[in-house]
Amino acid sequence: MAETMLVVSAHAADFVWRAAGAVALHTAAGGSATVVCLSYGERGESGDLWREPGQTVEAVKVRRHAEGAKAAAEVGADYVPLDLGDYPLEVPPAALRRLADIYLDVRPQVLLIHAPADPFNPDHPVASAAAAKARLLAMGAGGVPAAFPTIPPPRMLAFEPHQPDQCGFAADVFLDITPVFARKQAAMAAMASQSYLADHYRQRAEQRAYQSRYLGAGTEVRYAEAYQRMTPELRTAL
Repeated sequence: MAETMLVVSAHAADFVWRAAGAVALHTAAGGSATVVCLSYGERGESGDLWREPGQTVEAVKVRRHAEGAKAAAEVGADYVPLDLGDYPLEVPPAALRRLADIYLDVRPQVLLIHAPADPFNPDHPVASAAAAKARLLAMGAGGVPAAFPTIPPPRMLAFEPHQPDQCGFAADVFLDITPVFARKQAAMAAMASQSYLADHYRQRAEQRAYQSRYLGAGTEVRYAEAYQRMTPELRTAL
């Protein structure tokens, strides 16, 4: 059966660099995907736009909305911006409740979030904590009846931080995104306000593909994304 996927991104472009391949694979296989961007990243994540004379926060938001929506469309995902602001990103109770309600609507079987730690970005850990907490609020006590609607526990994975070695990120899933890498490139190209990152993440995908050969991948795997499982895996056999 086709599954549902939910991605919670601190800024408009975070999901593009780190998880666009997973989203494209998922939708190509017939699944549905929704990307929630907690903020547009208008203040601290839109470097190319702030080189333009006379730039304003509201104008940057408009551009980032268009870029994020186009990037999500390139990989077949719905795009839901919450516009909570960035640097600092704060998730007040009402926004957390809204995020949990999105979980109830989407009923994701797969949830992709930021890694819990990032000493170089103040917003990413906040987004990670909010996404994980919203999951708990939406699933309740795990199958026990509650006074509110609940969802089955989705599998939760963290996508790779920009500097994984400094973030305690331990990749335990390597995903072959070679068949859909052109779609990820199209999504990256849509994020014109951060064009300087596209080459970095192309190289990262090539590096992860090379590393995946130690796990048995062949040379036909040219691009890969790395993930860390944040919930235990249920198996019936090893």
